[in-house]
Amino acid sequence: MAYTTINKPTDYFNTKLYAGNSGTQSITGVGFQPDFLWIKRRTNAGDHNLVDVIRTSDKTLISNDTGAEYSNNTITSFDSDGFSLSGSDGALNASSNDYASWNWLASNTTASNTDGSITSTVSANTTSGFSIVSYTGTGANATVGHGLGSTPSVVMVKRRNGNSWWYVRHTGTNITDGHVFLNTTSTASTQSTSIIGLSSSTFSLGTEVSVNDSGGTFIAYCFAEKQGFSKFGSYVGNGSTDGTFVYTGFKPAFVIMKRTDTTENWLIKDSVRDTFNVADKRLFANLNQAEGTSANGSIDILSNGFKQRGSDIITNASGGTYIYMAFAEAPLVGSNNVPATAR
Repeated sequence: MAYTTINKPTDYFNTKLYAGNSGTQSITGVGFQPDFLWIKRRTNAGDHNLVDVIRTSDKTLISNDTGAEYSNNTITSFDSDGFSLSGSDGALNASSNDYASWNWLASNTTASNTDGSITSTVSANTTSGFSIVSYTGTGANATVGHGLGSTPSVVMVKRRNGNSWWYVRHTGTNITDGHVFLNTTSTASTQSTSIIGLSSSTFSLGTEVSVNDSGGTFIAYCFAEKQGFSKFGSYVGNGSTDGTFVYTGFKPAFVIMKRTDTTENWLIKDSVRDTFNVADKRLFANLNQAEGTSANGSIDILSNGFKQRGSDIITNASGGTYIYMAFAEAPLVGSNNVPATAR
């Protein structure tokens, strides 16, 4: 039996919770220097802040908004075991407020990539199947190198220098050129002029200005599935509290899911905010609202996947179709033969 080479998923993805202090602080305990950092205020409403090593830590994009990149002036650095903050920005570091940060490792470096017709700047981790890609659009059909060495299942693109929707090409939609939009509740649809192809070296672009406007600057987050670490797929709900089970092959640390056959929010779950089953805390990638709880939208986080424990249409409507992205806390069994345990 072949085992995953990633025995410690927390070397590549980790969730870190912290309390704001309206001053200067270093958030440690991530376990690596993050290259992609996603922060959400839990206590009160606040935008999702997404930053990365290519755009630098002070440049923010917001997953719940269409706006251009801006300087947050609060995330001052990516550090060897986390990141540093300075200031009292309510979305990032306000006193008496709690925050969740989701951290991904790419390569801690950047490199020029000429695999596509557009030269890109890439920070790629071929072991974990994650890369950050920056490029400038041409307005004509083109290809962009992603650096993964394997075909991504998910590519998320956002324009940096202008307003645009977040285009997400997810193979789990099971439709030709199937896309969803991270900042909205919209259904999955065919987008034949946006991200129109995926290969082991590049993703292909059409002429849609939100992904390839001439002279526009863009960032892409690319994810290729890796056994024991990440899983990107789809499931069908059954409308029951004894809900659909989704096999991932690992104990999930982070799951984001979206209904695709009708309008619905992007629900985010993780095993650090919810330390035992059922996991009922909820944040939404397309909304700025504070963290809430809902038994109807709850899941069990299991040693080999996750199981719906509510009948909420957001996660488990009878006959509803859903896509998900999941990252591991522990592999089911790694090469060291240490099994993941149930909660």
